[in-house]
Amino acid sequence: MNPPLDSVSTLKGAGDDRTTARLPVRLDCVKASEQCLRESSCSTKYRTMRQCVAGGESSNNLTAVTTPEAQGECRSAIDSMKQSPLYHCRCRRGMKKEKNCLRIFWSIFHSLQGNDLLEESPYEAVNSRLSDILHLAPIISGEPPSNKENSCLNAAKACNLNDTCKKYRSAYINPCTTRVSASEVCNKRKCHKALRQFFDKVPPKHSYGMLFCSCPPGDLSACAERRRQTIVPICSYEDKDTPNCMTVQNSCKTNYICRSRLADFLSNCQPEVRSISGCLKDSYADCLLAYSGLIGTVITPNYVRSPSIYVSPWCDCSSAGNSKAECDKFAEFFTSNRCLRNAIQAFGNGTDVGVWQPQPPIQPTVLEPGTAQKGGDRSSKTLQDSFSSNSLDAQADPLYHFCGNLQCSRVGLSFP
Repeated sequence: MNPPLDSVSTLKGAGDDRTTARLPVRLDCVKASEQCLRESSCSTKYRTMRQCVAGGESSNNLTAVTTPEAQGECRSAIDSMKQSPLYHCRCRRGMKKEKNCLRIFWSIFHSLQGNDLLEESPYEAVNSRLSDILHLAPIISGEPPSNKENSCLNAAKACNLNDTCKKYRSAYINPCTTRVSASEVCNKRKCHKALRQFFDKVPPKHSYGMLFCSCPPGDLSACAERRRQTIVPICSYEDKDTPNCMTVQNSCKTNYICRSRLADFLSNCQPEVRSISGCLKDSYADCLLAYSGLIGTVITPNYVRSPSIYVSPWCDCSSAGNSKAECDKFAEFFTSNRCLRNAIQAFGNGTDVGVWQPQPPIQPTVLEPGTAQKGGDRSSKTLQDSFSSNSLDAQADPLYHFCGNLQCSRVGLSFP
């Protein structure tokens, strides 16, 4: 079966005014499933494969619950799927039927590719340069803010001036700050859903401005606290107890959206020491998009209460036991991820990896002293205090600067 064709391009030929060429386009998994089900041969194999997956998913092994004859049918159905439009299907973050699309993707992925920590992202790649986002942003400049300028406060003001940003920000502030009972500070499920909608629907020039804003040495502590409070951590992030990171990861993999957002993050923020950017894929835009996609899931990360850039999920590895090494590896993907750190710093500095000139190898960014904290400081303030720009007791780091030890060049940007 030929790859799915979903679009027609009109090209000019030498001997003809119009030459029509059909270009292969990757279908989303919902459309690919519908197309397969309309074809009798594909439909039969697809239904067989889904039965095989349902029978063996508890052990990740199709042979564990089937007879030799059924195993043969399963293998035949799975091989057939490699020739169907479903094999290369992907989903789009925030699409109308996202959860259904992801369910279909993982049913195919489970059978054809396995189930490892570093799973393939189910999301279609987004071709966007960070500099293009910055070029449109009215709240970010190509130069670091002055010592008295609170970029995170400016980002919040700019959000309030944009109808879409203001709408979706209000939509998550309400459930994330409304107390449910004497023992429950909020409805975390509703808060998470509203946060996902905010980062899925609001243009990056506004949502990123609030989440990845840079802070000047002259107002570092207050600015960093405002940035940390962007997602209302008392509801979306903090909890009474600090779970084991392996428990959080396993819980995430039982939910199609969380599993997909985690796979996207692990794929697009994969560090690489031999890369100037620090990223295997050399794309800060893809890494920041993947990171923001985790907010509103059980793995929701946030800045630890610190004036410097240091992020972590609300979990630790103190009770990991025999899984300590695996747990540390997962936690360090947040706490010691050079790609992610550099991407956040580059956004605040107005720098895109696409405009860099070749540079000699550089040393990894040095982390702040101390190991991964238990999800951060649990102390919280009221909503009014959280979003104020008053000085905090935390000491500013005099060594903080906007590009870290990145050897990068500034992007010449002009703004309206």
